[in-house]
Amino acid sequence: MRQHIETLRISTPGRSMVEISRQIAERLTAAGVRDGLVTVFIRHTSASLTIQENADPDVKHDLIGALDRLAPEDAPYTHTIEGPDDMPAHIKSALTATSLAVPVSAGRMMLGTWQGIYVVEHRARPHSREIVLHYAGSLDRIGC
Repeated sequence: MRQHIETLRISTPGRSMVEISRQIAERLTAAGVRDGLVTVFIRHTSASLTIQENADPDVKHDLIGALDRLAPEDAPYTHTIEGPDDMPAHIKSALTATSLAVPVSAGRMMLGTWQGIYVVEHRARPHSREIVLHYAGSLDRIGC
């Protein structure tokens, strides 16, 4: 078994869902992966990851709206020093995921037909987010 680790930097436009499936697939191809497991981990507490439908943009809109209803900005939070969107962002991150595990076969992630991997930005303003990819399995190249 071989391993490969690298970090992606993803820019978000503010509260949104940014699909990163293509960037991950490109990195896996460049690393020469074959069969194994890729773990995707976000290094932040006010953004998260999800695997979700990538065909209809209404899904992203509705998911963001549902999360906003679960953790509204106008709730009476104690932690407010970083702005009204920060504590709701932490709650949304706690309700979703900070890491995902995706099987890889023949160099391709085994996502379903309509599945995509997304960074979910919970803050209102744009951010640069770090996503760590850790692949464990067989590699086409020795020394990766």
